[in-house]
Amino acid sequence: MARSKARTEDYVGPVRRILIGLTLFVLFALFLLWRIDSPRVERFRAQLVDAVVPNFEWALVPVTKTADAIENFQSYQRISEQNQELRRELRQMQAWKEAALQLEQENAKLRDLNNVRLDARLSYVTGVVLADSGSPFRQSVLINLGARDGVVDGWAAMDGLGLVGRIAGVGERTSRVILLTDSNSRIPVTVQPSGQTAILTGDNSAVPPLGFVDNRDLVRPGDRVLSSGDGGVFPAGLLVGEVVQGKDRRLRVRLAADYERLEFLRVMRSHPGEVVTDNGALIVMNPVMAPVADGLPPECLDLEEGAERPETCPAEETAEVTQ
Repeated sequence: MARSKARTEDYVGPVRRILIGLTLFVLFALFLLWRIDSPRVERFRAQLVDAVVPNFEWALVPVTKTADAIENFQSYQRISEQNQELRRELRQMQAWKEAALQLEQENAKLRDLNNVRLDARLSYVTGVVLADSGSPFRQSVLINLGARDGVVDGWAAMDGLGLVGRIAGVGERTSRVILLTDSNSRIPVTVQPSGQTAILTGDNSAVPPLGFVDNRDLVRPGDRVLSSGDGGVFPAGLLVGEVVQGKDRRLRVRLAADYERLEFLRVMRSHPGEVVTDNGALIVMNPVMAPVADGLPPECLDLEEGAERPETCPAEETAEVTQ
């Protein structure tokens, strides 16, 4: 019995070494076969693949099914994460909507109390972006609005989110818009809530710097940046972006406009204000007939027409009106 076991072990060792050697030889031969760059060898490889691979399709079925199952599971996991993210954003949007409605109602009440009259002439015209500058040294776009649409140099251009730039060059049917990121762009802005005024200077980067700030200590990252309206170029209150601190420790502005998807631009019509060239050119109200006259006794106010004027009241004087 012991002799039989010894003979078996004597045969197992050499057979194992032979099989290992044959396996290594076949693998090495396959490696050389796939590494040789020759037309004949290429044809042989193609014939070998055509002969062997179709017969092993049944062996690839479990691998294919497993790969598909893993991919479907990963896709389901991604969809689940996106669904959760959309749910969170929806809850935030509902809260913002409620806050916006409350602010809108409060704004309407305050306007009504203050008898605010909005400028009906402040309107806009929307155009399509035809082309961009295509240059890293000049940031501008071309829109299909021109002199025939009443566009004037200097008017502000916005997308659906914030200020994009200003009109600089008007043709009959097209106009060029210099973007806020262009090195030639300089616009006066105000930072809220501190109310600090500054100049937004383009430097051909996506986050232009904020310079000439009145008091830099009052400006914080995250503050909103709006157009100030100084100089009468842009209307005041147009959203520009928010303050961020760059890697160079300078205050910069992350623009609210989506510069990656500039398809439509809204050109804001700006109307020049009334120019007063003389101090006496304004209509001066008669101080006696004013709603509240300083220094007059109460019995002198709101006198009915034809009523006898008390002796304590001063005589009526007609103010000079210069046209």
